[in-house]
Amino acid sequence: MNQEKIQELQFLEQGMQNLSHQKQRFETELVEIENALNEVSKTSSKPYKVVNGVMFATSPEDLKKELSSKKEIISIRVKNIDKQEQEIRKKAESLQKEVLKELKK
Repeated sequence: MNQEKIQELQFLEQGMQNLSHQKQRFETELVEIENALNEVSKTSSKPYKVVNGVMFATSPEDLKKELSSKKEIISIRVKNIDKQEQEIRKKAESLQKEVLKELKK
């Protein structure tokens, strides 16, 4: 029984690490989007975007809309990861207490 709980704790820890890596990638992407939005706002020239390795001219308004939409989606993903992390952390803490109780017996 203890061994199963210890394995479950290890599994939860691995899940936390995976979520942490995902969150880090999304947060990096958010910073890049913020920087792009700032640059689009500063420039008076026509911006370009790259789609499948091909560069296309686009209007600043369309690009801002696209970037803002991406930003919103990624922000939601980060919030969902935060919730998942909290749930896993609570479960891991509870399980850890159980294991420690049993080990003290």
